[in-house]
This record gives sequence, C-alpha cells and structure tokens, in this order.
Amino acid sequence: MKRNLTVVIILLLYLLSCKQEKSTGKMQKLSVSGNGHYLVTADGKPFFWLGDTGWLLFGKLDRQEADQYLEDRQKKGFNVIQVMVLHQLSAKNKYGNLALISEDVSRPDTPAANAGKDSAQYSYWEHIDYMISKAEEKGLYMALVPVWGTNVKKGAVSPAQAKHYAEFLARRYRNRPNIIWLNGGDINGSDSIKVWQTIGETLRANDHEHLITFHPRGRTQSSYWFHNASWLDFNMVQSGHRRYDQDTSVKEKLHYGEDNWKYIQSDYDKKPIKPTIDGEPSYEGIPQGLHDIKEPRWTAADVRRYGYWSVFAGAFGYTYGQNSVMQMHQKTDKETAYGSDELWSDALQAPGAAQMVYLKELMLSHAYEKSVPDQQLVAGNKGEKYQRIMVLRGVDNVMAYTYSGRKFLLHMGKISGKELSVSWFNPRNGKTTAAGKVENTGIREFDPPGEEKAGNDWVLILERTD
Repeated sequence: MKRNLTVVIILLLYLLSCKQEKSTGKMQKLSVSGNGHYLVTADGKPFFWLGDTGWLLFGKLDRQEADQYLEDRQKKGFNVIQVMVLHQLSAKNKYGNLALISEDVSRPDTPAANAGKDSAQYSYWEHIDYMISKAEEKGLYMALVPVWGTNVKKGAVSPAQAKHYAEFLARRYRNRPNIIWLNGGDINGSDSIKVWQTIGETLRANDHEHLITFHPRGRTQSSYWFHNASWLDFNMVQSGHRRYDQDTSVKEKLHYGEDNWKYIQSDYDKKPIKPTIDGEPSYEGIPQGLHDIKEPRWTAADVRRYGYWSVFAGAFGYTYGQNSVMQMHQKTDKETAYGSDELWSDALQAPGAAQMVYLKELMLSHAYEKSVPDQQLVAGNKGEKYQRIMVLRGVDNVMAYTYSGRKFLLHMGKISGKELSVSWFNPRNGKTTAAGKVENTGIREFDPPGEEKAGNDWVLILERTD
C-alpha cells in the first residue's frame, strides 16, 4: 500500500511540474503575415519585434531581480526577451538548484525527479516558470534558446537526448501564450546538424502554437542551413560584433562585415518568403571584435545604425543587446566576459536601450507592414559602409535613413501626390521636425540637420500632403 501511495505521489508531482499556469489573457499568439515578411498577432495587427538579449536571466537573477529587469524592459518599450534555457549543462539557478540530472538534457531536474528528497526553494524549472509568467503579465514574449550551441558542438548532446529534451520543453510550455523558440545558439547549423534538426522537428511536432527560428553563429544567417525546413517559421541573422577591418568570415558563403542590411536583403529576396531579423548585432558597451578589451566599445550610435539599416532593408524588427545586461554582471561574479565593468542593474540605463523604442514607434506609426525596401529611390551614390543611405517606401510615404547626416538625392514620383511634406525624425530622441514641402517630381536633394559626422543619424520622412 505504501509503495502504491509513493508511486501516486511521484506521478502527481510530475504532473504538477508540467502543468501550465493560467494565462492572463493579455498575450496573443504570433504568426507569420499573409505576405510572409512580418509577424502578426491573433487579431491581425502587425507585431514589430523589439528584442533585448537577457541571455543569462534564468541562471543569474533571483525573483526580485528578474522582476526589476522585466519591468525596466517593459517600460522602455521592448516586447521580446531572448534568453538561454541552458547556457551550460551544469546550469543552476541563483537558489542553487540544478537544471539537469547528471548534466543530461534528457533528464531535467524537476520536482518530480526530486520526489522524496529535500531541496532548496524554487527548482530550476519552477524559477523559469515564474519568470515566463511574470513576462506574460508585462506583455513580453520570451524567445527561448533550449541549449546553447557550444554544448552540442562538443558532443555533449546526442540527437536522442535532444528529442527527449525538446519533448519536455514543448509539453511544459506549449500552452503558454508568450513563447518563441530559438533553436541553435551562436552556432553554425552545420555543426551537429542532426541535433538541430531533431530539436526543430520535435518542437514543431509537439508544439503547433509557437514560432520557431534558429539563432546562428556571428556573421551567418539561419537561411544558410534551414530556410526550407518545415519547422523554421522565420529567419534570424547574427551580424556579430566585429568592425569591417576585423571581419574574418571570408570563408563563409557570404561576407558582409558590418553591413547587416545585406544579410537582411539576401533573406528578404529568398523563396519561399519568410520573415527575417537581426537577432544579434553589435552590443552596446562591448569591445569591437569582442575579445580584446582594449579595443573601443560599440556605442548607442552603432546599435541605432544596425537597427535602422536592418529594418529599412526589410527586417520585421530588431534585437538590441548590452554587454553587462546580456550576461547579468553582478558584484558576486568572480570573472566577467568581454570586459564588462558595470553591474547589469546600472547598465539597464545605457542610452541605446532607451532609444530603441523610437524605432518601433516610427515603424508602427508609418504602417511599416505595407512598406517595402527600395534602395533604387536613391539617385546617384547610395553610399558605402557608414555612408550608406537606406530607403523604405510605403503606400503614402518614403523614409530614408542616413547614419552620418550626409546630403543625398532621391528620385521623386514613386508614390502618388503632387507635393510631399518633408520632415526629419531624430533617432536619438524620437522627435520629428517639419521641413516644408517639395514637388513630387524629378530628383531632389535633401540635407539633414547638423554637420556630417558619424552618429548624426536622421530619418527623412516624405508624405503625401493630401
């Protein structure tokens, strides 16, 4: 009798570990739009992805700290948090509880697995459940990387183990409304491709509700390996953290350096059509090239450039990152990565983070879902590297981004209307300044405010006056 009771208790504990907390009803399912280029919510509204990289959130923050982080990102206008479920197979949370038994992804250390044993509060998976629920309350989607790529590349995860693990994740979270799956994790899809295919296929077979993509290695894109995979709903690019002169990816299929807009452009033109996004450009506050901390750090101006370049090339959103925030750098850390020299809680206020919402607001206020990238509107010199002019053409408007504030020429007459209003949008503060009207014919020169220099970025907005 006692043995049967023990079995019943263990079964109940397991079911409790997999049960879904009641949804708040605030979040809607995301899907791919009819034209295949962007995401929409269940009510058909366009969803502009504004992501933040909180990679080590699950492992390094307690519940109070997680609340602080999620609250800050919500207030700044972010709507997606990219986070690792397992950074390492030895992962444990701030309460000291391990994610896995014997570092085996097919054996999650859930309350059911711990039945009959004493354990500290908040198991690894209960802690994740809490943060996903808290994110849902705040209207934040959680883009989850099941297991970081290095663990798979070194042979610590077999396809069979990956299948069990992906089934566990799908069962646990498929009824949560705010989940997005990021297969991979800073890895070439060709490294252990059977594992990545298994994770993608297993997630799709067990979870029909949530979008799936692949987070690739720096200066690569998911479409290299998985564009035609049935489980891949949208593509993701990692344009990476190196300067033009630091790029060593000449052996890759494509070689774009800092020009992240080229990755987006190549994905945008692929068939079948799938949405695409830069899920990891250079992070604010991280050394250029990553590993030499004596190198200059990427700034707010740089993350703005990557954002506007990629969106104006056809991306459906943008992911921001900050060096200390992505690794949740704390006082208790014995070591730090990439020269992080400030606490995550202080780094939340990095200027680039606050400026990201202006990009989202600009796109949503100008019907970006009806817009198409149209660089042919630039007359003459389109510009190389930091001088590049990027153009997005809508039904009733044209927007052109310049990072350096240089003069440029545009072909007129590409949208209807005899004359167009002219205004300048400032990506640093989100303010728009009217600058008169122009006839909608011929070729016109436009001169942004201020002097020409790196970081004097502006968006020209031309709109029908009627």
